[in-house]
Amino acid sequence: MRTFKSFITQKGFLFKFGLIICTFWILVVIFAPLIATHSTTAQDLSIRYQPPSFSHFFGTDELGRDVFSRVMYGSRISLTAGIITVISAFSFGILFGGIAGYKGGKVDEAMMRFSELIMAFPPLILAMVIAAALGPSIINSVLAMAIIWWPNYARLMRSMVISLKESEYVTASRVMGASHIRILFLEILPNSFGPLLVMATLDLGNAILMFSGLSFLGLGTQPPTPEWGSMVSDGAKVIQNWWVSTFPGLAIFTISIGANFVGDGLRDFLDPKLQKE
Repeated sequence: MRTFKSFITQKGFLFKFGLIICTFWILVVIFAPLIATHSTTAQDLSIRYQPPSFSHFFGTDELGRDVFSRVMYGSRISLTAGIITVISAFSFGILFGGIAGYKGGKVDEAMMRFSELIMAFPPLILAMVIAAALGPSIINSVLAMAIIWWPNYARLMRSMVISLKESEYVTASRVMGASHIRILFLEILPNSFGPLLVMATLDLGNAILMFSGLSFLGLGTQPPTPEWGSMVSDGAKVIQNWWVSTFPGLAIFTISIGANFVGDGLRDFLDPKLQKE
């Protein structure tokens, strides 16, 4: 049986690399006020579109605001939005899918058809429609993403419940008089947590990427709040001033790829076929 330490030592280079990236951005979120060198909203038109320099590490934007400081503070919104989206979709999805898989029959059929109805629409298009209907804001964008994401967790949880609900330990708990809620959440869920955790980790990068996309389209954060997607949108209008969009774009890229590396590493570690290596 492999230990987590041996896995990291032998095959975990990408996992460690992803973990370093994610840890870096978490530290940035925590210490953004200490890292930022300027105010995120202070405007100085005399230095607008100034290229990267010692006084402004990432240059300045169209209003003379410091891009470096805005990228640092923007991490707080982008990462928080991604994490809240994943937690919300994860929580509702495992509840929905758990009930569907445990009850079975017509209840399962009806609940799964409802989830498939949501999955039938292209995710980004549906998120745009919901966010536009609710109005452009951070909360509405997170809600829109959670609505389109939970069916994935529901379907995975349902399949895990169906495969485990007839297991011997579940039958023993049922014979001993355990309630359905206890069986589902204290017996089945802990044994289903591995695949769900891997999916959540992989989805974190995608959630941040989609939130940035909604902000890029004007459906997420509103000016003057710094957020990576909206900063890329501002830079796209003046592509010759490459630094305005490049640095927030690199931030989105690094956290997305870091989360995916961590998710891939967890998936490899939890794969039963590799446990004996």
